[in-house]
Amino acid sequence: MTTKSLPARPAAAAGHSMKSRQLTMMGLGSAIGAGLFLGSGAGVQAAGPAVLISYLVAGTLIILVMWALGEMAAANPNSGAFSVYAERAMGRTAGATIGWLWWFQLVVVIAAEALGAAGLLFSIWPVVPVWALALVFMVVFTAINLAGVRNFGEFEFWFAILKVAAIVMFLVIGAALLLGLLPDVKSPGLSNFTTDFAPHGLAGIASALFVVIFAFGGTEIVSVAAAETENPRHSVTKAIRTVLWRILVFYIGSVFVIAAVLPASSEGLASPFAGVLDVARIPGAGTAITLVAVVALLSALNANLYGASRMVYSLAERAEAPRFLTRLSGAHVPMLAVAVSVAFGFAATVLELLFPERILPALFQLVGSTCLVVWGTALVSQLILRRRADRDGLDLPLRMKAFPALTILGLVLLALIFAVGFSAEASRVQLFSTFALIAGIAVACKIAARVSGRSRQPVDARN
Repeated sequence: MTTKSLPARPAAAAGHSMKSRQLTMMGLGSAIGAGLFLGSGAGVQAAGPAVLISYLVAGTLIILVMWALGEMAAANPNSGAFSVYAERAMGRTAGATIGWLWWFQLVVVIAAEALGAAGLLFSIWPVVPVWALALVFMVVFTAINLAGVRNFGEFEFWFAILKVAAIVMFLVIGAALLLGLLPDVKSPGLSNFTTDFAPHGLAGIASALFVVIFAFGGTEIVSVAAAETENPRHSVTKAIRTVLWRILVFYIGSVFVIAAVLPASSEGLASPFAGVLDVARIPGAGTAITLVAVVALLSALNANLYGASRMVYSLAERAEAPRFLTRLSGAHVPMLAVAVSVAFGFAATVLELLFPERILPALFQLVGSTCLVVWGTALVSQLILRRRADRDGLDLPLRMKAFPALTILGLVLLALIFAVGFSAEASRVQLFSTFALIAGIAVACKIAARVSGRSRQPVDARN
């Protein structure tokens, strides 16, 4: 069979100013956030040291999803990423639905991260009220995203560096604590693993699984940002290969230390990193780790705002959103796409002023298992597009190993997670809400297309 190369396709993004190192660190920055610094404690509470099983299952799934996304992004770097790939694989409605679903997820998460960071900062600096701090954060990060992708990428790079440095220091201190190398501090050893590995049994592991899935959410933003790198095919390949093992090392390493030091009943799990540092008798640990958590949330906010604006820009470019959202600033930034993506965040700060301490919990309820649907769509799209590429003899710059076995394994793991989710009442409500939201978005996309009479070529017919 004759080997052919994929045609060069223009990315939906506005420029190509992001560097490979920035893309790699963005992948870390978007995934290492509150899910690790705060959510890991909830996972240990639910499952004890057995939470590591949940992390291994979710970690295996995200590796498979990212390899699938990497293959598609290297072949077709586009700001619409998995939305574009879903359209090419399954049709226009599927692509638009998954794009709007992900955008909705991110705009809610942006608001939650602004309020969460503000609440954490207020806990150690109760001078400026939470709503005002959140408003400042929204203004600052809107300005950063409007300044141009090069400035944004550099800012996110250094944000991620700070988080990585904090985790490395935590792992060093944790290892010293467990090995009994800290002066005047008794090592807890591995007694938590040997005496109470799974205090709540299989149900606890299953419950922790959804906490862990939420923690890994955001990694897929690498496929969105790839379109604005200087060399998309090289950059996304490098980012996929390096981000995955780093995330797993940081997550698995940190959670191992937390589970070994703090039992599932420990009050220190409310802020697990601070709890471990308190056991290690590190002065100022609570304040220091709270500041790190603030940085983590703001870094994730920064990356998610970027991702949301590029996704809605891509939807507008494909006539699935109003065309005015494709308007670019002098810095080649889709400024109106940024504006609509931050609007909900600004509204949330006003609601926080009117209803203090009630908005953040409500926001977390709005976003349930949407990342599972995005990951599943990515795997299905890659299965279809890879078969199509192999049939046509296309030369892919990055190929997922052991295809289709690993893609199918990812779908099987995803199906098992959904089955576990439907077996528990709390996650069942989230799953039903997510599927209802998907159905509503799909119907709205169909109606909007018919009412407006929009027509265009399918995405894989354009060049």
